[in-house]
Amino acid sequence: MTAVTVPDTASKATPRETGRRRSVPALVLNLVAVLIGLAVWSSLAAAEVEGLPGPVTVGERAGEMISDGTLGTDVLASLRRVLTGFALGTGLAVPVGFLMGWYGVARGLIEPYVQFFRTIPPLAIIPLAIVLLGIGETSKTFVIFLAAFLSSVVATYQGVVDVDRTLINAARVLGARDRTIFLKVVVPASTPFILVGMRIGLGAAWSTVVAAELIAAQEGLGRRMQQAQLYYDLPTIFVALISIGLLGLAMDRLLLLAERRLTSWQERR
Repeated sequence: MTAVTVPDTASKATPRETGRRRSVPALVLNLVAVLIGLAVWSSLAAAEVEGLPGPVTVGERAGEMISDGTLGTDVLASLRRVLTGFALGTGLAVPVGFLMGWYGVARGLIEPYVQFFRTIPPLAIIPLAIVLLGIGETSKTFVIFLAAFLSSVVATYQGVVDVDRTLINAARVLGARDRTIFLKVVVPASTPFILVGMRIGLGAAWSTVVAAELIAAQEGLGRRMQQAQLYYDLPTIFVALISIGLLGLAMDRLLLLAERRLTSWQERR
């Protein structure tokens, strides 16, 4: 009796399945990237590249700024300005983006102004903000607001106009009214675009806060870097830069978590 050879399919996995089994957790990769960055940084500092301070020096300076309360005060001041400008900017951008995407008349009236101001860097508005709004908190918040608004409004508008027309037509066939279609179809479908726009707006807000704090600010990470520049205090500049990066990264991770929860219905790779 001839033996029948059965191919061992269980031991042979497709490349995709093999890649999945051997995939490295993202957190591990993040930690490896941080360690590599610290090693490169330490090497450059040891080679005395243009007086670059090493991680130990920067860490000691951060400890001093934490102990005397300087870092905490600056972080709270910058965080307050970013959160205020970002909340106002995105809070206005979402309804304006919906209006532009849903109503053709609103789009024709608003879009030229949005596209016009998008070509002007928010930092170029600082002299105008000082003249019109003074050197107080209002001018700083306005510049950050503008940066967040322009990034978010375009993403929201694009999300509305990119909603699949088949979904809208199917809802109309089933008897849904415009209000129901907007709330049940357009808003959920455009949510991923809105959240991506918010993440971009958050990055724009943090990138603008340093320049905004140059407007006669008494405290803030941007102000601290400006003062450190005058005395060539590189460790303090590094502490402020790292603080901005860590705060921005933490806020971006929170928005990413919200995005995953609010768009759990969406297919992901």
